[in-house]
Amino acid sequence: MKVRPLNDRVLVLRIEGEEKSAGGIIIPDTAKEKPQEGKVVAVGPGKPNDKGKRTPLDVKENDRILFGKYAGTDIKIDGVEHLILHEDDILGVLE
Repeated sequence: MKVRPLNDRVLVLRIEGEEKSAGGIIIPDTAKEKPQEGKVVAVGPGKPNDKGKRTPLDVKENDRILFGKYAGTDIKIDGVEHLILHEDDILGVLE
């Protein structure tokens, strides 16, 4: 199934964090926090401005991004958890 985000929304696949701590202790699934890093899967066409023209987004597909802990909405696509969020919820792009 393909999903095309609307306006200034971005579809993100979360990138899972480390399984072990820096000291070598294995972290159980129940103690893990949701990762705040992800890969952009799809982007919307941009938000319309006052003149009716769309402002393109600063992120593009396959960018690695950082986002807020409670940003966006979790959705499942073909059994895989994704996150859909506004461009404003993106904190930065990893290069």
